[in-house]
Amino acid sequence: MVTTGCTGGSGASGAGERRRESAEERARARAARESKELVERYDAVIAAHPKLAGRLGPLRADVVRQEAAFRGGAGKDASPSASSSQSASSASSSASSSASPSAEAVVAPSGGASSSAAPSGVPGDEKEALAQLAAAERELADRRTEALVDAPGELARLLASVAAAGAARAYLLTKG
Repeated sequence: MVTTGCTGGSGASGAGERRRESAEERARARAARESKELVERYDAVIAAHPKLAGRLGPLRADVVRQEAAFRGGAGKDASPSASSSQSASSASSSASSSASPSAEAVVAPSGGASSSAAPSGVPGDEKEALAQLAAAERELADRRTEALVDAPGELARLLASVAAAGAARAYLLTKG
């Protein structure tokens, strides 16, 4: 008995859609991971230079919101101002809890870090620490701009928006 139908055609189309969705999911996961790593950099700078917490807190909070957007909007119901003030006020404690394990691995892989070394290789000079953070923002913004070429519509718009915001943060970090 021979059966006919659209299974061959729709199965191929469905597989293509799954691959496309899967590629989009991978791109979103990568972008969320990169945002999380950037938050950890902000945390390390704040831990090394607590005086910068007020200046960096709102920028850090923006990156946290972007990470949530890439993950599918987790936490997007929180108001931006509440999220910013909560993130800014908890930045120091977050820095010690979330950045410490990676900071120890970077600063003292051989156990020989001096007691005056800043967390996770953050320069002791505030201007240099800000310059490195700005460079990380620019690099990530550039990668996201390049990723626009292969991203589907909605993800491309999100990447474009986040890349522009990253470039703006980089500017703000270098502005005296």
